[in-house]
Amino acid sequence: MRIVAGERKGTRLAAPAGRAARPTSDRVRESLFAILGDVAGAAVLDPFAGSGALGLEALSRGAETVAFCDTDRRALAAVRENALRLRYADRCTIRRQDARRRLAADRAAGVTYDLVLLDPPYAMLADVTEQLEADLPALLAPGGRAVLERRASDPAPEPGLELDAERTYGDTAITVWRRG
Repeated sequence: MRIVAGERKGTRLAAPAGRAARPTSDRVRESLFAILGDVAGAAVLDPFAGSGALGLEALSRGAETVAFCDTDRRALAAVRENALRLRYADRCTIRRQDARRRLAADRAAGVTYDLVLLDPPYAMLADVTEQLEADLPALLAPGGRAVLERRASDPAPEPGLELDAERTYGDTAITVWRRG
């Protein structure tokens, strides 16, 4: 696993130990960021951080800041290691926190993001669908986008946002929404 493009292109990333993490493949990340285009200056939320590959890819491509959260200590250790290796630690906020609580807390506090990168464990998607439908519109700044990586056979939530793109790569599907 490596950074695909941008100022840190080619830098290898550490993955959390164990089998729980399912890092987004380089191919899917490359395709996703081709869909997103310019992310320069974006405030990003990566609430199911894992290795941090999605948020760190955004930083390499010009995003301003990324807020990471995960409940797994090994995942957070990998995010910290990767942020230090890439020299992005000063642009990252890393918290041990359940993604659902983070989404609800940010929504209640009126925090918005330009880009929300959602890559929940596939088995967890059904449990977070209702919350995503309720919280995503409030978490996005005007013109902001949300990305969901999911198993292609699973239906995408319907958060009441404009569908920007939907692509399938093998058994992985990417859905991108935009707040108008």
